Amino acid sequence: MIKNSFKFLGLIFLSWLLYISLVLIYGTATDFQPAAKLPLKAIQKNKSLNLTDSIVNLISWNIGYAGLGAASNFFYDNENAFFFSYGKMVVSPKENVDRNIAGITNYVETSDADFYLFQEIDLNSKRSYYTDQLALLAKTKPSFQATMGINYNVGYVPVPVLEPWNAYGQAVSGLGSLSRFHPTEATRFQLPGSFDWPDNVFQLDRCAAVLRFPTPAGKELIVANIHNSAYDTNGTLKSQQMDFLREMFLAEYEKGNYIIAGGDWNQCPPSFKYDSFKDQNIPPSEETNIAGDFFPEGWQWVYDANVPTNRRMQDTYVKGETFTTVIDFFLVSPNVEALEIKGIDLDFQFSDHQPVFLKAKLLGFEGGKRQIVIN
Repeated sequence: MIKNSFKFLGLIFLSWLLYISLVLIYGTATDFQPAAKLPLKAIQKNKSLNLTDSIVNLISWNIGYAGLGAASNFFYDNENAFFFSYGKMVVSPKENVDRNIAGITNYVETSDADFYLFQEIDLNSKRSYYTDQLALLAKTKPSFQATMGINYNVGYVPVPVLEPWNAYGQAVSGLGSLSRFHPTEATRFQLPGSFDWPDNVFQLDRCAAVLRFPTPAGKELIVANIHNSAYDTNGTLKSQQMDFLREMFLAEYEKGNYIIAGGDWNQCPPSFKYDSFKDQNIPPSEETNIAGDFFPEGWQWVYDANVPTNRRMQDTYVKGETFTTVIDFFLVSPNVEALEIKGIDLDFQFSDHQPVFLKAKLLGFEGGKRQIVIN
């Protein structure tokens, strides 16, 4: 009887070992390795509408693939999540995802901005039940250009590895952008740095999605959609990515161009205390700050210090208890004046992030004075 038990356990172990071996072989063979520079895929095209106004309005929002709303927790934000889910959600129930994407699309449809910068927007993923989320959002703004920069393209993510029946599965996701104006160029720039093998096979391939628009000033407006690395414990990857972005943006500014970069930076803005909101369950410091002198004088990190943009996902959201902070914000060049910044407090109903609105003025020319009302 004992001998048979050992045989059974040995068979289970060998089966699991074969499963992991096949996953590693498949993942390595199909590893997404994009070129350093690629044109962004146009999901929806608009008519050739040119930017004529000196005032532009942007909303940035990490929508968390509509799977990380207030009613959800996430297994990977807990210790030892690589092996077990410990009863946490690997994939949120479909009713949660459906409710979240309905709330997200409703907000976008009823809001008014010139640019929408979305992070973690799915095209074809198990975690969002294989819904093309950018197509849904693009339909709310049928006259806008919609582009997609893929930063997550994995055929099968095996975590938690000791629960193969509960695996994360396929993930195709990235940076989706909606623009009222027609860009002359839309480009995906691969950001440097990666995890070691085999982690790199199943992790995101971080990128910046960059749109270029001519202006009446004779210079271009550069709008960049940003999502830097997470789960980067020593900050090495974020540091490489930030150096790359700084070099790119400074080069564009030297040409006289306007730069507005927004998104989920996965770090706090300079001088912002990560525990500013005094939630009851404050973890040890996990968020780093961007250095105050990272960009030359005149560049501005623009954020709303009064509204949190991100929450912890160890458990479902409880206002006043769940830890929150600010990691979603904008960077503007010295020739751009930030007129208004506003975190949109949706009480984390639909995502573990909240949208952020920026109203900015491009200096050096005058345009119309469109009024934008933010809900």
